[in-house]
Amino acid sequence: QVQLMESGGGLVQAGGSLSLSCAASGSILRMVAMGWYRQAPGKQRELVATINAGGARDYADSVKGRSTISGDNAKNTVYLQLNSLEADDTAVYYCNARGYFAIGRIFDSWGQGTQVTVSS
Repeated sequence: QVQLMESGGGLVQAGGSLSLSCAASGSILRMVAMGWYRQAPGKQRELVATINAGGARDYADSVKGRSTISGDNAKNTVYLQLNSLEADDTAVYYCNARGYFAIGRIFDSWGQGTQVTVSS
């Protein structure tokens, strides 16, 4: 079983920045990708950014140019920096990790979520 521990978030002023981190622990044979998703009230969960073990990154159009996702493979940790925050960035942010816990056995784990509220 793979557990994810998220940190960061909270109340941030519009125009400010936030940093989130997420560390995976447990039975991890090989990590494939980690990332961040978010869910605003009344909306579906959506991709924010992902990074795979090779370092390839993918960003939602809504955060391109103002966000950076990075990872530490040795620590199974992913970081998200989001700048120029807007009211639309208000959401619960969830960490996701995908990989193998044994040969041929996949895990797809989610964190409990961390609230980010952008105040104007």
